[in-house]
Order: sequence, then C-alpha cells, then structure tokens
Amino acid sequence: MSNIRVTKEFNFEIAHALWNYNGPCANIHGHSYKLFVTVIGVPIIDEANTKLGMVIDFGDLKKIVTEEIIDPFDHAFIIAKNAAKSLNCNQNQMFEKLIVVEYQPTCENMVIDFVQKIKKRLPSELSLHSLKLHETATSFAEWFASDNI
Repeated sequence: MSNIRVTKEFNFEIAHALWNYNGPCANIHGHSYKLFVTVIGVPIIDEANTKLGMVIDFGDLKKIVTEEIIDPFDHAFIIAKNAAKSLNCNQNQMFEKLIVVEYQPTCENMVIDFVQKIKKRLPSELSLHSLKLHETATSFAEWFASDNI
C-alpha cells in the first residue's frame, strides 16, 4: 500500500507582541492564523475497521489539533516570558487568556511549539509530515519532518 498525506486546515485568532523587537510588532497586535496540518500514513485496509480506507479520520485529527492548539490559543494573548516580566503581565480581566511562553512568539517559533504538541498525540502508525502556519495571507512559516531528521 502507498503512503498518503492527509491535510486539515484550521483558523484561529491570536494576539502577541514581540519582546525587544525594533519594529511595529513590538506592540500588541493580532493575526487571523491559518494552520495546515499534514500527516502521512497508509490507508487502513482492515475491512472490519470502521475507518477503512482512511489514513486518519479527519474528525480525529480535528480533535487533536483543537485540544492542543485551537482551544488554548484561539483569542489568547501570547507573550514571551521576558516581556511578561517587564510588563508585569498577569492574568486578569483584560488578559483572561494569557499564555506566557519560553520563546519569542514569532510565527516560526509557534510552528515549532505546535509540532511538539501535535506529534505527541498522533497514533503511532502515523507521522507528522508538515505544518504550515499563515500569520497573514502572504506570510507563513513551514515545518517539514524531512528537514528535521
């Protein structure tokens, strides 16, 4: 049987600010992100399996990404630990969904974070092939498993 790549798209909103950055993105601002998650595997051939012919049920992939990425990050404010210290940012009424991360919350670093979160939840017979995260309609970061062997 052949390996097949399966991709699902997700849309969500995030606000962030880039600590120690020398441009307008140092200010709190938001983006409408598009995330493309691609897994690779062999379609199920067991006729007794209710997922016959699927690499992964799109609903199962949606559950993983929703629980690991969408639910926590959608409409959240993400800020680096260094910036949170300098701003004295705490969760409060204005920042109810504040996520303080160990990294600069660039599109590139968020992709790396998302890869780790998704990989740990995938069934063992599947591999994460790639992630593509659009920060804007014309700007995105990509991660490919083949680049990280």
